[in-house]
Amino acid sequence: MADILIVEDDVSIADLICLNLSAEGYHCKCAHDGMEGADLVESERFDLILLDIMLPEVDGYELLDYIKPTGTPVIFLTARGSVEDRIRGLKAGADDYIGKPFQVGELLARVEAVLRRTGATGKHLAFGDVSIRVDSREVMKDGKAVVLTAKEFDLLVELVQNKNVALYRDWLYEKVWREPFTGETRTLDAHIQRLRKKLGWEEKIKTVFRIGYRLEG
Repeated sequence: MADILIVEDDVSIADLICLNLSAEGYHCKCAHDGMEGADLVESERFDLILLDIMLPEVDGYELLDYIKPTGTPVIFLTARGSVEDRIRGLKAGADDYIGKPFQVGELLARVEAVLRRTGATGKHLAFGDVSIRVDSREVMKDGKAVVLTAKEFDLLVELVQNKNVALYRDWLYEKVWREPFTGETRTLDAHIQRLRKKLGWEEKIKTVFRIGYRLEG
């Protein structure tokens, strides 16, 4: 499922959004001011950002300028609901605009619509003779199904989405296992070995000395 960043200084609203999105299967992280949001945008990859405009430290418009080079879609969430504000937000580069207060059902529908439009849900990935259906978590090699564990599948998606890029072990671990990396690499290394074997990618998933792994092709 998609990774969503919620940048909202009202903790109760952020928690409510996170609770409802998580119930739908999305992976969520929250930031409560613009600087915290910028730090997360710099260090992690997200499929969608829900962005309040009136934020401490750095406001939503400034943060949007920082986000745009990443190509990540943005939905503005704000109490500024006038037509002029909506026009400004959309012209600034937001993909959608939801005024507060909002119905949770509307929020979920708009999130799904933006993700569908930008290709972050139901998408198909391919690398060589391997095809991946992200929505149904199916993997095919030469037309035959390959059975992967949940972590192997998530690891495969990260490698394919970042092909030809050297990925640090700590980044891969935290992205797939969603917990802090403590320096112990055996779990990640074992999953990489099994992925190589199942896909016949012994020569494609390269070990990068002192860094991690790179999918070459």
